[in-house]
Amino acid sequence: MHNQDLHTKDQQFYLPTFKRIPITFIKGKGSNLWDIENKKYIDLLAGIAVNNVGHCHPKVVKAIQEQAADLMHISNFFVSPPQVALAELLVNLSGLDRVFFTNSGAESVEGAIKIARRYAHSIGRGGKIISMHNSFHGRTLATIATGQPKYQEGFGPMPQGFVQVPFNDLEALKNEISKDLAAVIIEPIQGEGGIRPADVSYLKSVKELCEKEDVVLIFDEIQSGIARTGKWFAKDIYEIQPDIMTLAKGLGGGTPIGAFLCNEKIAKAIQFGDHGTTFGGNPLATSAALATLKVIVEENLLQSAHDKGLWLKAKLEELKLTNPVIKEVRGEGLMLGVELAIPATELVQNLLKAGIIANATAINVLRLVPPLNIPMEDLEQFIEILSVEIKKFQIPKS
Repeated sequence: MHNQDLHTKDQQFYLPTFKRIPITFIKGKGSNLWDIENKKYIDLLAGIAVNNVGHCHPKVVKAIQEQAADLMHISNFFVSPPQVALAELLVNLSGLDRVFFTNSGAESVEGAIKIARRYAHSIGRGGKIISMHNSFHGRTLATIATGQPKYQEGFGPMPQGFVQVPFNDLEALKNEISKDLAAVIIEPIQGEGGIRPADVSYLKSVKELCEKEDVVLIFDEIQSGIARTGKWFAKDIYEIQPDIMTLAKGLGGGTPIGAFLCNEKIAKAIQFGDHGTTFGGNPLATSAALATLKVIVEENLLQSAHDKGLWLKAKLEELKLTNPVIKEVRGEGLMLGVELAIPATELVQNLLKAGIIANATAINVLRLVPPLNIPMEDLEQFIEILSVEIKKFQIPKS
């Protein structure tokens, strides 16, 4: 069977929501993937910042296998050992007080919005949510209402109570402060928006403003969390504690699981029945997440993400010196974006042909979010290939 065979069948049966690349992957190990024709690739996308400990890490696989043999699902009327252990671990790692488990990032954001509004209601505030221009918080109706207009087109009417302001613009945020405001949601490092970090002074000022006005501050760490930036969470780089934080992606090592955490102030506004989930926090997913977090600790992947991120960023900056197509390199740890003077799509396609998986985001940004345990040899090979491919492009004449 060839890559094109399953691609053709997929186009026949699957809802056409993805512009699929005609490659069928059948095996993954560490930072490598193999397609159905046995071609090997270096994965610098990691399932979009999901496979933080690599593909099929043996300790994660073992945890899933053993838990699947014992118990996969119970309702949340009961507790299970892995769910309790994971809740305790995340609370200890984050410094927040309570956790709720979901199945995805969008669910985590939806839950965060709900409990933020519940708290606001309890103190007599309205339910308006402020998000940032170029943000991305998911694909549900509420989360596209917080996001970019292109994701809203054709899905109206949008849910009410959402407004956007420019990222890194404190005055614009101040202009929206009122008794109608419940919460501000912000990515410390915008992911889909082009790997754009918040300014330190800006984020600290947002925190101070939210505290002064008793507005809930939500950090969306779905892409930047779970050691991706060289810290457990990007909030730790800024040394800012939000009221609520959302997680998903890297939490399960490839298994679908999300979470949102909050402080006790927010938690006290929640009553029995205010929120729920059928599958969230099931024994199988929480076992995978526990194993993933333990691997990050045991293999010192926080330091790995930090050190490899510095090396990779320095190499990309070197390429920038001799390649004017590269405008800027930004990000933290192994969450890096290379802004180009041209659309990034063709470069991504050329890299794929050369056996490198990356992707284009925000039109002209090459996004690099590899496994945190990617070997240096793979990063070196990527730089060698990129240095060849980037020379094939020139800045278009105006």
